[in-house]
Amino acid sequence: MHARSRNYVSESEVYKLESVPLDFGDYHPLKPITVTESKTKKMSRKGSTSSTSSSSSSSMMDPLSSVLDGTDPLSLFAAAADPVTTTSTMDSTRKKRDKDDSSAVGSDFEPWSSKRSEILARYTTTEKLSINSNILSFAGKAATPGSAVSEKVRTRLEELDDLEEGSQKELLNLTQQDYMNRIEELNQSLKDAWSSDQKVKALKIVIQCSKLLSDTTVIQFYPSKFVLITDILDTFGKLVYERILSMCMDNRASLPDNFSPESVNDTAKETCLNWFFKIASIRELIPRLYVEAAILKCNKFLSKMGISECLPRLTSMIRGIGDPLVAVYARAYLCRVGMEVAPQLKESLNKNFFDFLLTFKQIHGDTVQNQLVAQCVEIPLYLTLYSPAIDWILQCIAYRAPEVLLTEMMERCKKLGNNALLLNSVMSAFRAEFIAARSMDFIGMIKECDESGFPKHLLFRSLGLNLALADPPENDRLQILNEAWKVITKLKNPQDYINCAEVWVEYTCRHFTKREVNTVLADVIKHMTPDRAFEDAYPQLQSIIQKVITYIHDFSLLFSVEKFLPFLDMFQKECVRVEVCKCIMEAFINALTLEDEKRMLAALINGFIKMVSFGRDFEQQLSFYVEARSMFCNLEPVLVQLIHSVNQLAMETRKVMKGNHSRKTAAFVRACVAFCFITIPSLSSIFARLNLYLHSGQVALANQCLSQADAFFKAAVSLVPEVPKMINIDGKMRPSDSFLLEFLCNFFSTLLVVPDHPEQGVLFLVRGLLNVIQDYTWEDNSDDKIRIYTNVLHLLSAMTQETYIYHVDKVDSNDTLYGGDSKFLAEINKLCETVIAQILDHLKTLGKEETLKRQSQLALYFFNTILAHGDLRNNKLNQLSVNLWNLAQKHGFADTKTMVKTLEYIKRRSKQPEMSHFTDLALRLPLQSRT
Repeated sequence: MHARSRNYVSESEVYKLESVPLDFGDYHPLKPITVTESKTKKMSRKGSTSSTSSSSSSSMMDPLSSVLDGTDPLSLFAAAADPVTTTSTMDSTRKKRDKDDSSAVGSDFEPWSSKRSEILARYTTTEKLSINSNILSFAGKAATPGSAVSEKVRTRLEELDDLEEGSQKELLNLTQQDYMNRIEELNQSLKDAWSSDQKVKALKIVIQCSKLLSDTTVIQFYPSKFVLITDILDTFGKLVYERILSMCMDNRASLPDNFSPESVNDTAKETCLNWFFKIASIRELIPRLYVEAAILKCNKFLSKMGISECLPRLTSMIRGIGDPLVAVYARAYLCRVGMEVAPQLKESLNKNFFDFLLTFKQIHGDTVQNQLVAQCVEIPLYLTLYSPAIDWILQCIAYRAPEVLLTEMMERCKKLGNNALLLNSVMSAFRAEFIAARSMDFIGMIKECDESGFPKHLLFRSLGLNLALADPPENDRLQILNEAWKVITKLKNPQDYINCAEVWVEYTCRHFTKREVNTVLADVIKHMTPDRAFEDAYPQLQSIIQKVITYIHDFSLLFSVEKFLPFLDMFQKECVRVEVCKCIMEAFINALTLEDEKRMLAALINGFIKMVSFGRDFEQQLSFYVEARSMFCNLEPVLVQLIHSVNQLAMETRKVMKGNHSRKTAAFVRACVAFCFITIPSLSSIFARLNLYLHSGQVALANQCLSQADAFFKAAVSLVPEVPKMINIDGKMRPSDSFLLEFLCNFFSTLLVVPDHPEQGVLFLVRGLLNVIQDYTWEDNSDDKIRIYTNVLHLLSAMTQETYIYHVDKVDSNDTLYGGDSKFLAEINKLCETVIAQILDHLKTLGKEETLKRQSQLALYFFNTILAHGDLRNNKLNQLSVNLWNLAQKHGFADTKTMVKTLEYIKRRSKQPEMSHFTDLALRLPLQSRT
C-alpha cells in the first residue's frame, strides 16, 4: 500500500472550525439559549483519533527491579566500589551481565542475601572479641614505590611476607558492635585501597580478614563473623573480576555475555594468572582457600574447564581444615560461589556435602568437646551453629534436584543414626512436595533421633512448615497430626511450645474440621495462660488467629468454635487486641459473598480513597495506596480505583516537575509504575486488565519510563489471546468482539509513537500484535478481524509520514529515529501488502448468497480507507479502489445515498491542489441502481 503523504499542520488549519466572536454583554446563564449556526469548512477526511502515546524498550523486564535503576542494592554497592567503571558503555554492559549471571538460577532459589540479616540477628554474643591490630593499620599505610618492574614485584612480595610473618598483635576486649564496626572499616579500606590502585594492599586486607575465619574463640558468634568476612571476600572477588574484564575492552567494546577464553587478550590473561599466582603463594590454608574461591569466576578468562577443574580441587583442600565448624562454613562459601558461577556443576556440590558427612563424627570428638567445655557452651547450642551452613549446602544440592536424591539423603541420615541436625536441614532444603509425600517416614526417623543434641520439637516444626506448603497422603493426615501433637503438647517451655504450635495450627485448619481446631486452640490456651506466658508470645498468637480466619471463611462457623473467644481473651495488651480485631474485621469484609454487598462496599471505599490527600507528600500518598491494596485485595473495584489513583499520582508528579524528573522523582514514578504492574494481574476482568495495561503504559511513557511502558504493552499483547468469546456485563453474557475491537483501536493509536528498539526489529510490537490477531479464533459470522486489519492500515499509513500527527514529550518516535529511511518504509509496505491480502481473501469468502450484504459493506469500508490514507496516483492502488467500488454495488446491497455522497466528495477533492488525479478516479466510479 502506497500511503498518501500528509501535512497535518496545514490540514488542521484548513479544516478547523472558524471562530465566531461572542458578545458576553447580554450573556446570562438563565437567559433563553439562542442557537447560532457557525460556518465551517467541510473536512475532506475523517481525522485520526489522537491518543496519549506509547514507547519502546529493549526487552521485557520485572519493573520491580527497575525502581533502583535496573540493579539491586548489592549491585549498586559493588558498582560504587569499582573505580574501573569509567564509561557508561562499561557500566551498562556490567549491569546486563550481572542480570544474566543472576538468572543462571531461577527466582525460586532463595539467595544468600536473604539469609544474611537473619544470621546476624540470631548469632550474637555478649563476650569480648579480638581482632588483629595489624589489619587496622592498613588504612593509613602508604604504598611502597618502585622504580622498575622487578623492584616493584620484589617490594610486593616482601610486603606479603611481612604480612604473613609479622607480629600478630591482637586488639582485645571489643564488643560485638565494635567488632562489626572494625570489619566495616576494613571493607571500606579495601575499596579505598583498590580505588587508589594499591592492589597488594587490598590483597593484604583480604588475606588477614580470611585468617579471622580460623578463630573460634567466641564460638557462638562464628556464623555472624562468617557473614561479615565473606562480604569482604565478595567485594574483593567482584573488584578483581571487573578489573580483568575492563582490560578485555577493545576499542571501547566489551566482551559478549557468553565470551570464550579465546576472545580474551593476552594482557588480561596474564593479569588473571598473576592474581592466581599471588593467591597460590599464601602459606596458610584457610586464607588461600577463601581468597581463591572469591575469584573463582575469573577462571572464565583462562579456560572453559577452569571452574569445573578448580571446584573439586578446592573441595578436597577443605579436608585439611581440622575444626569441623570452620570446615563446614568453608564448604558453604564454596557452594555459594559455585552456585553463582557454575550452578550446573552439581557433582562438585554433592561431593562437598558427602565429604562433610564423612567427617561429621568429628563433632563428637574430644577436641571439640574440650573446646565447648572451655567456652561453657552446651552441645545443643553448638549444633545450632551448623544450621546456616548445612542448610545452605543442602539448599544448593536440592535445588531442582530429582526426588531420588531425597531418598539417598534419607538413607545417609539413617546410616549416621538419624542425626537430628542433618535431618532438620534435609527437611528445610528439599521441596515441600517431596517431604510431604514421605511424612510418615520422616516421623519414624524423628522418633529414633537422639534428643540430647537437637530437640525433636524443632524437627516437628520443620516438618510442619513443609506440610503448610504441600499436602501429605490423605490416609496419613490424622496420624501425622496425632504423632506431632504428642510431642508438642509435652513441651514445658512456653516459647518452644508456641513456636511449634503456631506451625501446626495451619495444618489442622487446612485438613480438619472445627472440632480438631477447637482442640488445638484449647491446648494452646492451657499452655500459654499459666504465669501469663501469652504476654511474651503475642506475634505467634496473632499468627494463629490469622491462620484460623484464613481457612474458616464462614464466620458463623468460626464463632461457634468454643475456644475461639477465650483464645481472643489472651490478647490483653490494648494495641495488640485492636490489631487482632482489625484483622478479623478485614477478613469478615473480604469474606462477603453477595455481589451487591461487595459493590456497595467497594463504592463506599472508593469514595473514601478519592477523598484522602496528603498534599505534596506524594510518597505518603503512595504508601496509603499500598496499604489500602493489602486491606481490600478481594474487592476488585477498589483495586481498579487504586491503580487509577496511582497513575494519577504519577501524572501529578510529572506536572509538578514540568516533565523534567529529578533522580528522586524518577525513582518515585517508577515505584508507581511497579505498583500498577504487580496489581493488574490480580484482577479477574480481562478487559479491565487490558485497558489498565494500556492506560498504565501510557502513564509510564509520559514519564519517560520507556522499559516499563514496553512491559505494559507486551503484557497487553500477550493477554489478547485469552479474551473469551462471551463476557459477563452487568450479569448478562455478551459477545466480546466489539469490546476487543474498541480496545485494539485504542492500542493502535498508542503504538504510533512507540519507537523501535534496534535489537527487536522494525515495529516489533505491531508485528507481535498482528500475530496475536491472526491466531485469535473469531466467530464465523463476524467481520471484526477485517475491521481491525483496516484500522491497522490506518496506523501503518500514519507511520510512513515524515512527521507524526502527535508525539509524547521527550520521547523520540520512529519519525525521528528513522527519519524517513527507505528500508523502514519498505518494511511498512510489506506489512501493508500482507494485511491487504488478508482483507481481500476474506472478501472472497463472503461471495456466498447469504453473506453478500456483509461483502458489500466491507468492500465500501475498505474503499473509504484507501481513499483517506492511500496514494491513488499509484496505478495498482487506484485499480484496487475501483474494484472495491464495483464490488460494493455488484449485488445491489449498497446504500445509494451513501454511494452518491461518496462520489460527490471525491469530485470536490479533485478540485484541491495536488488532487487532480481524483478527477480520473471519479470518471471510473459508476453509480448502479438497485434494479
